[in-house]
Amino acid sequence: MPELPEIQAHAERLHRAFAGATLERFVPLAFTALKTAAPPADVTHGHEVVFVGHRGKHLLIDVGVATFVIHLMQGGRLRVDEKQAAKPRNGQARWRFADGRALLLTEAGTERRAGVWVVADDPEDQPPLDVLGPDADTVDADALQAMFAAHPMRLHGFLRDQRIIAGLGRRLANEICHRAQLSPFANTAKLDRDDVKRTLEAIAVCLNEGLAYERGLDEMSSSADRPGNVHHRVREACPVCADTIRSVEYSAYTVAYCPTCQTGGKVLADNTTSRFLK
Repeated sequence: MPELPEIQAHAERLHRAFAGATLERFVPLAFTALKTAAPPADVTHGHEVVFVGHRGKHLLIDVGVATFVIHLMQGGRLRVDEKQAAKPRNGQARWRFADGRALLLTEAGTERRAGVWVVADDPEDQPPLDVLGPDADTVDADALQAMFAAHPMRLHGFLRDQRIIAGLGRRLANEICHRAQLSPFANTAKLDRDDVKRTLEAIAVCLNEGLAYERGLDEMSSSADRPGNVHHRVREACPVCADTIRSVEYSAYTVAYCPTCQTGGKVLADNTTSRFLK
């Protein structure tokens, strides 16, 4: 799933291309695409794009009278629609502009969880953004320490919980834990001030590294191509210590880590019922 660096860089590309363009029509192409009924989507027709931004993993297209909030989920993409076919493959929604251009929301796979919300007034106060924690790049050490204390849980799960801290996902959780040299299953309530600082520094480094990579591309990258030391690197040598990168496998995701860098050389049990290293 695209995370904060990918979403931010893509928002920047879309803003450069479409800011000032007049929206002629928004068309949901799939029954599941539009998640709201009020205000009606047609209130946006005839209005110019003010800006394209982001909040957490959501893209925002502000047309003044309302904001489109878009979540790509795992297989979604929002791209310039060159062909504008009547029934585009995997098409979920289309934004057609007065100058003849269009944007197309697509979603690969069968889950069809990508969605569009049309939100009037401040989108931060309404679903789906109202449940999000602060964006990961806005948190300071005091705030992170307070969040750790308020949410005692495994560090990897903490980093992925959008209600606590927004914009991070499976890849960045793996990379941040490795960069901070902390076990992915360390209990957040037991992390000291030094651990907090290392986590915060790791968040900043990983976000900046990912953003720099994405800004060098014309389109959003694929997950396998994104920079990192452990994610998608299981059974390879750790670039820091040369130990073998290990994993704990779940049905929906993989926790990747380096035993030498993160767990004192201990290998975590690879099943969900074991007692993990703290």
